[in-house]
Amino acid sequence: MKKLYITWLHTIYKIILLIVVITSYSVTAQTFTDSNLPIIIITTDNDPNTGLPLEILDDPKVLASMKIIKRPDGTRNYLTDQNTAEFLNYSGRIGIEIRGSSTQTLPKKQYALTTLKADNTSNNNVSVLGMPSENDWILNGLGFDPSLVRDYLAYYMSRELGNYASKTEYCEVVINGNYKGLYVFQEKIKSNENRVNVLKIEATDNALPNITGGYITKADKTTGGDPVAFWMDETKFVHDLPKPENATPEQTQYIEAEFNRMQDHAYDDDLIDGYRTIIDVPSFVDFMLVNELCSNADVYQSSTFFHKDRGGKLRAGPVWDFNQSFGSTFTNSSHVDKWQFNNGNRIGPPFWSYLFDNGSFNCNLAKRWNEVKAPGKPLNKDVLITYMDNALSYISEAIPREQQRWGTLDDHDVDVNRIRTFIIDRTTWITNNIGSFTNCASVVLPPLVITKINYNPKTSTSFPVSNDLEFIGLQNISDRSVNLSGLYLRQLGLTFQFPYNSVIGANETIYLASNSATFQSKYGEVPFGQFTRNLSNKSQKIVLADADGNIIDSVEYFDSAPWPTTPDGGGTYLKLISTALDNNLASSWEATSSDALSRDSFADVSSLALYPNPIVDKLTISAAKPITEVQLYTILGYLIKDIKTNSASINVDMSSFSTGIYFIKVQNEDGFTTRKIIKK
Repeated sequence: MKKLYITWLHTIYKIILLIVVITSYSVTAQTFTDSNLPIIIITTDNDPNTGLPLEILDDPKVLASMKIIKRPDGTRNYLTDQNTAEFLNYSGRIGIEIRGSSTQTLPKKQYALTTLKADNTSNNNVSVLGMPSENDWILNGLGFDPSLVRDYLAYYMSRELGNYASKTEYCEVVINGNYKGLYVFQEKIKSNENRVNVLKIEATDNALPNITGGYITKADKTTGGDPVAFWMDETKFVHDLPKPENATPEQTQYIEAEFNRMQDHAYDDDLIDGYRTIIDVPSFVDFMLVNELCSNADVYQSSTFFHKDRGGKLRAGPVWDFNQSFGSTFTNSSHVDKWQFNNGNRIGPPFWSYLFDNGSFNCNLAKRWNEVKAPGKPLNKDVLITYMDNALSYISEAIPREQQRWGTLDDHDVDVNRIRTFIIDRTTWITNNIGSFTNCASVVLPPLVITKINYNPKTSTSFPVSNDLEFIGLQNISDRSVNLSGLYLRQLGLTFQFPYNSVIGANETIYLASNSATFQSKYGEVPFGQFTRNLSNKSQKIVLADADGNIIDSVEYFDSAPWPTTPDGGGTYLKLISTALDNNLASSWEATSSDALSRDSFADVSSLALYPNPIVDKLTISAAKPITEVQLYTILGYLIKDIKTNSASINVDMSSFSTGIYFIKVQNEDGFTTRKIIKK
């Protein structure tokens, strides 16, 4: 009897083993020859000890070759195209490793890769699948997402709102001859002009102003051995830029203090040190709207990125990781009827709730929501469902192969329908719960226009550094003065925030320079301020905004026709022909050159006298007409004295000032002029 029992167990075991073998064969031994999607073929180098292909590990990267088959005319791609150069979007060396946190437990792995030059060491910045040139990329295996569209849809949403989010392209992947299924090839989040456009902070940047940026910081789980930089309540924050191993104690203290400062002032609306002076409001608003519409269960406490440029505001984003969103049942935490920033135990730092509860921030949030959910707009439910359906149609051929390979899409149709229903229901719930935007529906913007741009100045013996000669001119086109408190340059790439209670006079033009001392030396007057970073010599968008991010004026210039081309290193700069014209049109600009900056000033130099110069204690200023204002600046452009008057003669006491060079700006009804004076 015992022998029969053992024989029976042995028979059952053989049947189970046969089933396992058959099942395994059905998901791995499939014939893959061609696709409507790009095909990525990765072949790792051989292990010198075994002669077999190297196994891809979590760390470090292993060397491999990669070919991306994508016919330029968009027609079908074949594995047999891998040796036809004109059909290869990329063919070269890479380093590759497994990436991810919880997804590492899955049979289907996610990968990070770096494109390399032939020396197997140097990074190779290349354009892949139409994306801007870089060397760091990700193969997203869509783990825990049976719909296969959550990340793809969410990144699209953020990009359509005007923010940077990882660019994506569906593809099918073969590694060492083994078909791995459907992936999304996408950009890795990193500092780059075409990704997160912030300066790379160096280990030596430990004092002002360099310590102010740039940073990429994330609230996240700690995987791969990265240490916690700092905590906010129960949330861990980790350095992404600088790299954790390169971050200095001073840099960690600085960026932590910025987060704490933002949290401490989240309820303050003033323009001295309120939240609007610390954060870029539009980035926080859009970040919350994308993640809340998706009801992303991961956000706020993990996979949540922030960035800050040198001299700039703290910004939220880019958005990341949406496999637990749109009603995902993976953790049952993606809800239609709850805010994710206040969802039980799955919440991040308190500042998200503080901002939502702040009336002015919430008003902007509600206003933006009602704008972007309207018909035809980026977060409109019909727009999103159509985009998702088009994506599903695009990958429809690959879906059965993905199911055959991994067996994880049994509920694909159910999950996709869940997303459609979720988008509709979530849109309704947010609309009913986000609050009113009545108090911020109408915004009065100051009458300021960008009228001059010197983006690639010509050098000379006296001024050998082109970047130091850059400037932007802003004109007040009204007959009243304008308070500039809270205004800032909103577009990343150029940083400046106007000081509290700074003022531009009626019909006045002010200048922001890249180097105040050089500007003063060349043009003989003090610029209003000095911006951080430099204007592009090719093309750049300059956006002037109020404290809430409302756009006052925006210009995107180019160094090619139909824009005037002589400002591109030819010794001229761009000047708006008339403020009555649309300054977004190339035809509204001309090339001009003038050491007087083509601006109003005293028509007759003899009508203004300043004496003595050099001076010991008192400076006398006299003019043919009453003087309305006198401003005294240091050689670095700092305003140290401002005198309002209505007299043709005025004495300025400088006895308390140290010796050196100063600039004095004098204004009357004929305009204004700036003179250099020397204090003994």
